[in-house]
Order: sequence, then structure tokens, then C-alpha cells
Amino acid sequence: MEEEQKITLEQYLAELRLIVDLRLTAQYPYFSEKPYPLGRCKEIRNAMLELLQTRLAMPTLPAPLQILKNELNLGQTLKPAWGSLRDEYFQNAILLGDWYIDTANDTVNPNKPRVEIVKLEHSGFSAITSFEQFCLIARKYWQVTIYKNDIYPALAPYLPLVCVNKLGASWLAAANDDMIALARKSCFVLSERILNELPSTPTPIKQHWYRRYSDHTDYLLKDTAYSATEFCQRYRGQHKEHDLLFRDEVVKAYLLVAQGASVA
Repeated sequence: MEEEQKITLEQYLAELRLIVDLRLTAQYPYFSEKPYPLGRCKEIRNAMLELLQTRLAMPTLPAPLQILKNELNLGQTLKPAWGSLRDEYFQNAILLGDWYIDTANDTVNPNKPRVEIVKLEHSGFSAITSFEQFCLIARKYWQVTIYKNDIYPALAPYLPLVCVNKLGASWLAAANDDMIALARKSCFVLSERILNELPSTPTPIKQHWYRRYSDHTDYLLKDTAYSATEFCQRYRGQHKEHDLLFRDEVVKAYLLVAQGASVA
């Protein structure tokens, strides 16, 4: 893609963002008391990718989309991606070969252009490779305190973190496919390492969680026979990292408590 083509595509995607914004502004007016589009990079990225796929299926394409279509015809793919942007915040973007397409470029600073297309190597975007890196970004970006997940230790090998923000909202992290895959790929070694580094969740916070979800009987939520780090060791010994059915059980248990708890 030549520079002039990149600018043309960037302008076209910015026009598509106006279409997406009309719907998403009504659907997601605020994120933690911040007005749209702040904090909505995932929703915007997903909506833009869906709209792009629809437009690319049209029999006749406008010139900017033909640029994109040409790249796809050369064997490139449009792939959703999540990761770190300069270790300053989390970002959802679209990758096209060695191009980084940020269709939610204004979700941290609303004064920035809606869309940015740059070479991936110059974007500052990268995969997150440890829970320590995740915590570094989360503390700055979300303004949270982070504890080890000893609330539900049987989930901790997959979801080792408990985040608490200044408003008293508390949730388990990092509940996305990328971080769960990272835990599994490391055979839970990375989970065990961060669990050994973080402080325990304070008892009053735990009590809020247990009261909030006292009616749930899922065995993984009730299992406190071992510590969070011991569960990492046991799952590793049982080769749970390869067990997709068990991974699904963990996710189902998490979804029962996914709304978190107010601990204010």
C-alpha cells in the first residue's frame, strides 16, 4: 500500500466511523462515567470490522475499499488484535499484514483523529507477554489496585488478578482470550509467578464478593481446598493447559461472577 493509498483508506474509514458512532453513542453513552468514545476501543473495533466485511462483499467497491481488496487478494487478512500500545494502555486494533489499522484512535484522547493507519513496526503496538506487563498498564490506564485472586483460587491459574478501582468496582482479570491463552501456553507458570508477587485480596473485599455471589454453587467457585498457587501447580501436573473442555468450565464459572462486586 502506497502512502497516498493509505491516506485515502484512512479518510474512508474515518467516514465509516461516523456511521458506527451514531449507533454506538446511543448504545454506550458512558464508560466508567467517561463519555463515548472513551474506553470503547473494543466495541468500535468490532463494529468497524463487521461493517468493513459487509462493505467488502458488495459487488462494486468504492476506490478506497478497492485498495483494501487488493491487499486481501494478495493473501493478506484482516485480523482483530488486542495488546499493549507503548505500555501506556490496552488497545483493540485491526492488523492487515504489516499494517496496523486503529479505527478507535480517539478512545483515550478524543482530540486525536478517529482512525490511524501506520506500519506495525512503527505503531508501538505489541502483544502482552506477561501478567506483570498487564498489571503495569492496568494500574496506569484503569487507575486500579491489583491483588492476587485468592477469592476464587480454582480460577486463579486462568484469572490470577483482582482489580479494584477508585469507585469501588472490583472484577477478575484478565478475562480475555489472549491472557487466558498466555496462562495456558505457559503451563500456568506466568500465573503462578504473578500470584506470588501480589498481595492477598483484603478480607472485606472478599466478603463483598462472597455475599454478592452466595447463591452460586458452581464447584470451581466453591473449591478452596488449595491456594491459588497450589492450583497452578496441580493444573500443571494434570496438564490442564491442554484441556479445552476444562478451560470452558473455567470460563462458564467466571461468567457467573463476571459483573464483579462493589466493594465501596
